[in-house]
Amino acid sequence: MTSGNTSSPQRLGARPGITLGLRQNLAQFMLLVAVNALVGGTLGQERTVLPLLADQVFHLDLYTSALTYILAFGLAKAATNYFAGTLSDRYGRRPVLVAGWLIAIPVPLLLILGPSWAWIVAANVILGISQGLTWSTTVMMKMDLAGPSRRGLAMGLNEAAGYLGVAATALATGYIAATHGLRPGPFLLGAAFIALGLGLSVLAVKETHHHARLEAANHTVAHAGAHAELSNRDVFTLTSFRDKSLSSVSQAGLVNNLNDGLAWGLFPVLFAAAGLSIGDIGILAAVYPAVWGAGQLVTGALSDKYGRKWLIVGGMLIQAAALGMVAVGHDFGFWLAAAVLLGAGTAMVYPTLLAAIGDVAHPAWRARSVGIYRLWRDGGFAVGALLAGILADAYGIPAAVAVVAALTALSGILVAVRMRGTDHKPATSGTAPAP
Repeated sequence: MTSGNTSSPQRLGARPGITLGLRQNLAQFMLLVAVNALVGGTLGQERTVLPLLADQVFHLDLYTSALTYILAFGLAKAATNYFAGTLSDRYGRRPVLVAGWLIAIPVPLLLILGPSWAWIVAANVILGISQGLTWSTTVMMKMDLAGPSRRGLAMGLNEAAGYLGVAATALATGYIAATHGLRPGPFLLGAAFIALGLGLSVLAVKETHHHARLEAANHTVAHAGAHAELSNRDVFTLTSFRDKSLSSVSQAGLVNNLNDGLAWGLFPVLFAAAGLSIGDIGILAAVYPAVWGAGQLVTGALSDKYGRKWLIVGGMLIQAAALGMVAVGHDFGFWLAAAVLLGAGTAMVYPTLLAAIGDVAHPAWRARSVGIYRLWRDGGFAVGALLAGILADAYGIPAAVAVVAALTALSGILVAVRMRGTDHKPATSGTAPAP
C-alpha cells in the first residue's frame, strides 16, 4: 500500500544529483562514523570514573543518591532525543549536530571543578542534552545517506563507532585515574573530544536532509496508518503504542538502557567492593562496550540479511543471562566472561532496533520516530537508576542485578510474541501487515 504521494523528488525538496547508498556517499558517511566515535568518547569519560568519584570523593552512602547523575543524564537525553528529531526535520540535521557539540563545552569543566555532587549532576544534565542532539543526529544522517537497502549495516557502523569510543575512553580514563588520580586527568580527554567533534561538524559535515526527501518520493509504507502526512501526536502514538513493531522496539530499547544504566552506575561499585583495582575495574568497564561496539559491525549487516526480530529476541535473552552471571559472580575472570556476553547480546539488539524503526517509519517523519524511540530507550537510564538504586539500597547490588536480568528476559519474550517480522524490504501493495 503506498502513501498516495506521487510528487517528484524535486517537489519534495531533494536536490538534483543526490543519490542514496553507502558506496555513493562513503566519504561523508565515514566522516559521520568518526564524529560519532567522538560522541561516544565524550560519554565514555564518565563510565569508569564517576561511580568511583561518588564513592571515594563525595562519600555518598546510598546507591540511590549516587545514581542521581545517571537519572539526570537519562531524563535530559530522553527528552532531547524527541526534540532532536523534530528540530532536524524543521531546520536540518547539521545545525542540530553543531548545537549539540556547543552545549557540551562546559561538561569537562564542571566535572573537574565541581565542589559538590550537585555540580556533577548538573554536568550530566548538560551532557544528556548534548548527547541527545549529537548522537540522534548522526543516526538520522546515516539513515538518510544509506537508504533502505543497507540500513542495518549503516546503524551497525554508527553504533559500533559510538560504543567503541565509549569503551576506548573508559579504558583510557581508568588508566589515567589509576596513574594520576580521579580528577582532572580523565576529563581532559573528554574536553579534547568535544573540541575535535565541534571542529569536524562545523568544517566538514554536510547536510543530509535532502537524501531523506529523495527517499520519501519512492517510499512504500508498511501499513495504512504509516503514511507520510502524520502529525507529531500521531507519530508519537504510532511509535509508542499503536504499531506492533515500533512499540515492541521502543519497550526493548527502554529495557536495554535500563540494564545499561545499572551496569554504568553499579558495576564499578560492585567490583570495587570485591577488592578489584581501579585498573581491573577500567578493563571490565571497557570490555562490555568494546564487545558491544565491535559486534555491531557484524550484527547490523546480519539484520539486513536475515531480518530484525529474532536478533532482538536473542540479544535480550543473552543480556539477561549475562546479568545473571554478574549477580552470582565474585572474581575478575567470571565477571570478564559476563561482560563479554553482555556486550554480545547488546550488539545483537542495538543497531537492529534502530534499523527496525527505519523499516516502518516513513522518511517524511522517520527522524521524529527515531527521536521518540530514543526518548523511550534513553528513558531507560532514568528508570534503571531509580530501580537499581532502590533495590541495591534495600537488598544489595546482586539482588538489583538479578531483578533487572528478569526484566530483560521478559522484554525479549514480549518482542517474540508481539513484533512483526520486519526487514529492510518495504511492504508491497495489497500485502501490508496490520498495525
